[in-house]
Amino acid sequence: MPPRDRRRRIGTWTAVGITVAVLAAANLALHRWSGLPGLVTAVVVSALLLGVLHWAGGTRADAGLAAGTLARGARWALALIAMVGVVYLVGALLPVTRTLFEDRRYYGMSGSEVLLRAFVLVPVGTVLVEEVAFRGVLYGLVLRVRGAVWATAVSSLLFGLWHVLPSLHLAAAKPALTTVFGGSALGAALAVVGAVLFTAAAGVLFCELRRRSGSLLAPMGLHWAVNAFGYLVGFLLR
Repeated sequence: MPPRDRRRRIGTWTAVGITVAVLAAANLALHRWSGLPGLVTAVVVSALLLGVLHWAGGTRADAGLAAGTLARGARWALALIAMVGVVYLVGALLPVTRTLFEDRRYYGMSGSEVLLRAFVLVPVGTVLVEEVAFRGVLYGLVLRVRGAVWATAVSSLLFGLWHVLPSLHLAAAKPALTTVFGGSALGAALAVVGAVLFTAAAGVLFCELRRRSGSLLAPMGLHWAVNAFGYLVGFLLR
C-alpha cells in the first residue's frame, strides 16, 4: 500500500470505537423517530458504518457483501424465511403456543400499517441497519484481528445491549410476558434483562449464519422473517 494511502487508514479498534459511538447515537435516534425519519436515519447510519469499515481498510467481503457470495447468501435467506414461516404457522395453529403471539401493540393497528411495518419498516428500519452494523461492520472489523469467536462475542454482546431501549415496555405489551414478570418495575427490569440476553443469543446465531454462508444476506433473511412474520401473525391473531 502506498504511504499516502496508509496514512489515510484508521486502526481496526479505532474503527470499532467509532462504530459503537455511531450506534449509540443511532439507537437513541431510532428509538425516538419512526416512519420516514427513522427510515432515512437507518439508511444514513448503514452507509456511514460501511464508510467507517472502508476507512479502516475493510472490503465488501469483510462486510459479508462480496459479489461472489450473494447468490449463496440469497439461497440461505430463502430457505431460512421458509423455515420461519412454517414454524410460525404451526405455532399459530396450536392452542398451546398461540398465546405467545399476542401483543397489545397490535390492537390499534390497521392492516395497511402492519403491511407497512412488515415490508418497509422492518427490512429497512430494523434489518438493514442492524445487520450492516453488527454482522457486517463490527463482525468484519473484529474478525480481521481476533477471529470468528471474538467477532461473534463482540457483535452479539453489543447487539443485545442495542435492544435495551426497545424492550423497556415489553413486559406490559405482551400478555405472555406480563404473566411471567408481572407489572412491577422489577418485573419490567427483568424483562429488559431477558430481552438483552435473548437478543445476544440470537446475535450468536446470526453471526454463525454469516460465517457459514459467507454472506450478510443469510442473517438478513432470518432476521426479517422472525420480525415481519411476527407482526403478521400477531395481527391476524388479535
